Amino acid sequence: MKRFLIEISIIILILSLIYSCIYTYVDVAFEGSLPDNFSGHLSFLWRGFYMGLPASFLINGSACGIKFYQELGKIERDHILLQQAHLENQLKLLQDQINPHVVFNILNHIHILMKHDTELADYLLMKFSDILRYQLYHCNQNLVSLDKEIEYLQNLIEVEKLRWGNELDVKSTFKLNSKKALIAPLLLVPFIENAFKYVCRLPGQTGYVKISCKEENNTLYFYVENSYSEMAVHKKKDGGIGLQNVQKRLKLQYPDAYDLKIESDNLIYKVNLTLKLSENEQ
Repeated sequence: MKRFLIEISIIILILSLIYSCIYTYVDVAFEGSLPDNFSGHLSFLWRGFYMGLPASFLINGSACGIKFYQELGKIERDHILLQQAHLENQLKLLQDQINPHVVFNILNHIHILMKHDTELADYLLMKFSDILRYQLYHCNQNLVSLDKEIEYLQNLIEVEKLRWGNELDVKSTFKLNSKKALIAPLLLVPFIENAFKYVCRLPGQTGYVKISCKEENNTLYFYVENSYSEMAVHKKKDGGIGLQNVQKRLKLQYPDAYDLKIESDNLIYKVNLTLKLSENEQ
């Protein structure tokens, strides 16, 4: 700023001097009213200098305005690129937080089953290969096909159902009307993970999980309900991904295109998500 002010002052002075010379030796001399003595010349020069100051300020102000406008456009473009890069990094970070969590849970289930039910462990291992294949080859995209994402969720639910057996009552329904709909990968996983994580498993009680997913007119209606106990919630306060990451992803990827309602009442936890989906133009 100091250098800028010095340069502007010098330019204003130079422009004013040029204008005073033009005023004195061109306009005045052409009219024949220029005095012969030096002091007369000097007074005309000063008069031209003062008259040239407003014009110099105007010229410099216009030039600076144009330059500032160009710089502002460049700053805004750089800011948009920076925001886009930051957004992509945030989304990548949130997705990376999801993948290891799901993989860890499934591997832990298989490890436990290998000790007393090898056939079921083998079946879960096949399901795990499908889950891992989906994560490796599809989840590195910004958007994936909704039917592929639903297939992944169904595999995940099947793993949980087999893991807990008769301890849980699990019901899930999926209905898709369009195969062109697209969705951000692994967006819905934390809702299902939390439902199975916090569901009530007290002795003598059978917990339940209800999952409903319907796509209609390029809008997704996703609903999860599960019973829970205060004891389970307090024991697992620290765990997992949490709903905060999902809410961040929704704000980043679906601004003004979703409605998320989370309710907890009478030991029943409900998640209701309405999401406007993208559509594949191919």
